[in-house]
Amino acid sequence: MSHDHDPVPVTARAGSPLKGRVRVPGDKSISHRAMIFGLLAIGETKVSGLLEGEDVMRTAAAARALGAVVHHDGPGAWRVQGVGVGGLHQPADILDFGNAGTGSRLMMGVCGSHPITTTFDGDASLRKRPMRRILDPLEQMGTVVVSQQEGGRVPLTLRGPKEAIPIVYAPPVASAQIKSAVLLAALAAPGETTVIEAEATRDHTEKMLAHFGAEITVTPDGAHGRRIVLKGQPELQAAPIVVPADPSSAAFPLVAGLIVPGSDILLESVMTNPLRSGLLTTLIEMGADITVEREANEGGETVADLRVRGSQLKGVTVPPERAPSMIDEYPVLAVAAAFATGTTRMRGLQELRVKESDRLAAVEAGLKAAGVTCWIEGDDLIVEGSGGAPVRGGGPIATHLDHRIAMSFLVMGLATQNPVVVDDGLMIATSFPSFTALMNGLGGRIG
Repeated sequence: MSHDHDPVPVTARAGSPLKGRVRVPGDKSISHRAMIFGLLAIGETKVSGLLEGEDVMRTAAAARALGAVVHHDGPGAWRVQGVGVGGLHQPADILDFGNAGTGSRLMMGVCGSHPITTTFDGDASLRKRPMRRILDPLEQMGTVVVSQQEGGRVPLTLRGPKEAIPIVYAPPVASAQIKSAVLLAALAAPGETTVIEAEATRDHTEKMLAHFGAEITVTPDGAHGRRIVLKGQPELQAAPIVVPADPSSAAFPLVAGLIVPGSDILLESVMTNPLRSGLLTTLIEMGADITVEREANEGGETVADLRVRGSQLKGVTVPPERAPSMIDEYPVLAVAAAFATGTTRMRGLQELRVKESDRLAAVEAGLKAAGVTCWIEGDDLIVEGSGGAPVRGGGPIATHLDHRIAMSFLVMGLATQNPVVVDDGLMIATSFPSFTALMNGLGGRIG
């Protein structure tokens, strides 16, 4: 595992109950898309609540390289002057996405259908991540993959066609990134492009396309699926975006509040889009004391304040069809399951094998290092809960440069007998720069 830095171990210890009210940073998925749609719209898009983590800053830099004028007005406040669909500039340099899987894949869709040549690269972790699933539909639309590393990995170079070809595409796996890349590419194609999903995935791209004035229709298809039809070559108009609090980041204080006895915390304005709230559904099934205090609508997304109190959870079986709505939350769910009574079985987790790390193996190894009984069966992760008995803790937990593994096990350490040490905490800044300060502000002991 090559590090671009010297690892910085971080330790979490049990202490007093967690108390207080916090707002976690803006949603990462929406922040990436805010920059991308700002680039593709005509006029000035005003964004508030943007997540200013490293990943999103890479997408902002790419938008600038492709011709957008990007202004930073203050914390979370940005303005993007776009070039419009079809108006992208030839970038002068490589687009370096660092660790940003979402940013790089969505931007491949954007660039791949424009008549420009773009080279994508990233850090050691991004260079391991497969891009072939994005390149396949782009090639059908006329994109030429000029060069690529083995298995369609970055660094890779795309040359877009004079005019992209509209397609009908059924992604081979449930992935919002594949779907979104195809829809973003389709903006530059004449006529209609159709994406048929067997399993509905998070729909931020569709919502934002509509918000910016694209003609898009979404209809049910089969038991769990959707058919999405987008009319190409629209003139997207700048529209303001309020970025709601990220449910994937809220997952960490949420689970901490459940497993640290006596805790009582309020999480403000968390996005509750049903295609992102699988963790909430699962924790409530497990008996979590979570109440929804206030619901509102921000920029086409539903948000709510969530009140969380310490709870004795019970084990459940999480069905595989729930995976797309909580794919990033399984590591922290596994931590919650370690403190539950009974066994929790998380089914159908094959998608976790191709995240920043093989997240499935990393979660299993981390739980075992902390004294939790667990195992993998096929694509299922099974965790035996402690039934209210203390969980040992320990470490060092190998994070494999994966921010969600790091944060999940630090949350665990707030409730274990012994401290939990993760081998490196520096990459937490990619998605949640204020994580340690926010958790310690509630009474946590992380450092």
